[in-house]
Amino acid sequence: MSNSINENYISIEDAALFLNIKPVTLRKWIKDKNVPAHKIGKQWKFKRSELEEWVKSGKSAME
Repeated sequence: MSNSINENYISIEDAALFLNIKPVTLRKWIKDKNVPAHKIGKQWKFKRSELEEWVKSGKSAME
């Protein structure tokens, strides 16, 4: 992966840490299509800016 991709996307573990939840919870949210996530190859990745916007929108409170 190039550095620009690494700067734009974070791993499931980093996203869970950012959201202050466990990775297993985040995986459930991905399965339920409740969180903005991108599948890149076989891995789920997240844009920090999209997660921030999702939290600000109040949609994360519905979980």
